Amino acid sequence: MLAELRVRNLLLIESAELALGPGLNVLTGETGAGKTMVAHALDLLLGGKPRRGIVRPGAEEAYVEGVFEPPAGLADDPGLAELAERVPLGDSELVLARRVVPDGPTRSYMQGRSVSAAELGLVGSRMLAFFGQHEHRKLMLTSAQLEILDAFCGKQHLEARQQFARDHARAREIERELEDLRARVGARDRDIDFLDFELEEIESVAPAVEEEAELERERSRLGAVESLRAAAAVAAEALDPADGDDGAVARMATAGAELDRVAGTDDALDTLASRFGTLTFELQDVAGELRGYLDLLEADPERLAAVEERLDQLSRLKRKHGGTVEAVLEHAERCRAERDRLAGAEETTGRLERDLAAAAGKLKEAAAQLHSARVKAGRKLAQRVVSELGELALPDATFEVVVSERDMTASGTDSVEFLIGPNPGVPAGPLRETASGGELSRIMLALMSVATAGGSGTVVFDEVDAGVGGATARAVGERLRTLAGERQVVCITHLPQVASLAERHFRVAKRAQLREAGAPEVARTEVERLDRAELVEELCRMLGSDGGDEAARRHAENLLRAA
Repeated sequence: MLAELRVRNLLLIESAELALGPGLNVLTGETGAGKTMVAHALDLLLGGKPRRGIVRPGAEEAYVEGVFEPPAGLADDPGLAELAERVPLGDSELVLARRVVPDGPTRSYMQGRSVSAAELGLVGSRMLAFFGQHEHRKLMLTSAQLEILDAFCGKQHLEARQQFARDHARAREIERELEDLRARVGARDRDIDFLDFELEEIESVAPAVEEEAELERERSRLGAVESLRAAAAVAAEALDPADGDDGAVARMATAGAELDRVAGTDDALDTLASRFGTLTFELQDVAGELRGYLDLLEADPERLAAVEERLDQLSRLKRKHGGTVEAVLEHAERCRAERDRLAGAEETTGRLERDLAAAAGKLKEAAAQLHSARVKAGRKLAQRVVSELGELALPDATFEVVVSERDMTASGTDSVEFLIGPNPGVPAGPLRETASGGELSRIMLALMSVATAGGSGTVVFDEVDAGVGGATARAVGERLRTLAGERQVVCITHLPQVASLAERHFRVAKRAQLREAGAPEVARTEVERLDRAELVEELCRMLGSDGGDEAARRHAENLLRAA
């Protein structure tokens, strides 16, 4: 259920907050007052595209926020599994929001976290169904009629259709893979030769991931032999010169002899003497190792050339195949897999042909089951719609659901056409050819009442009562109220017969204030909930009069009493 709707700077609406509740919620107002902006705000929460110029002049952005009481199990919906990992969908309150800037992308939020508009619509559509003024035209599309029939078939049928769509996509994937393989068979030998050439080039070098870093270190050392020799020689000579005089080791020995001469006299000095002796032995050891290092350190031009050549081989491979040794090895694996695939093309082709035949057989069987379910449900839907139309002042109307077969698509092999005969003795014909605007409104309401059972918790109708009046308007209102007994209904209407049946009534009114200079500012729309006295005034206005018209006031009072 939609508990609250907040709108800021959406064209005429500077600021509006609606506290909605269960049952029938109605919004009314004069033409041009801004009722459509409320409808557009709800559409934005369903991920809809913002209209051009929708941000209020002078404002930096428009903001729409809806606070929902989500249905049980929303967080466990398989279609929302990925989103549920990022957004806490299991909370008792779910907040959807949208920001619109004049010349930039919109921003969508769920529980205060950034999401895409598509993700917003994915969740919003599970809680709110929106039927706007243009749904009448959509109702004429056979694709929309198929969706309505499938919704009427029930959850199990919808799950079967979703599985059919997945199987159909998999079959198309096999078909494309098979076509690609067949196209490549003609050039198979050439492709295999090319793959063998690339593999031989990589395998002859046999690169290893850690090898390049080791070679770089070796090249650095071989290229700096003279510098290394000079440094080691100077250090060795400083510690222990070749003539044996005046080196660090000799001086340490002299100092050590002095400490040994007074050994045992003072424990503190003996401790220092022990440490001094350790340093002396360490210096002697380092001096010896430096001499050994100098004996082993030799320039090796041949090894340096070999290292340079090896690094050049690796560099050539990296330039051709991704820039790193890892990428070269990955490319080699892809070449092997593709070569094996092409080498076994006949076997793979046979396997894919068998897979495709099995998939086609499975799809044919599933399509037949979908078709049978649709034909059976179509008869029930027609009976239910005729009953609904009888309550909507079309007692003599006939309604048929024709399910015919066509080429297979992701939805099956069926095409659906709704036929309506609004008047007795007139053969039923397609909706797009037969029904008037007012009849379409009632047919849509009848279909939505019947086919959305178990659907969204909130249903929004934007002037679904367009084109009707009088007793028919009262019948439409009664049907809306009946539907509101099963779920929350939000209805934007211009009919007092409908408005009088609401449990909550909101008025959308346009105001204009004067600046100090006397010039009118940008018009501002306000949305306010009406009490009983205000509701009578609003109904009088909708009846074409004002509160001072006693006849209109009595009529309004009678409408409310009859509700």
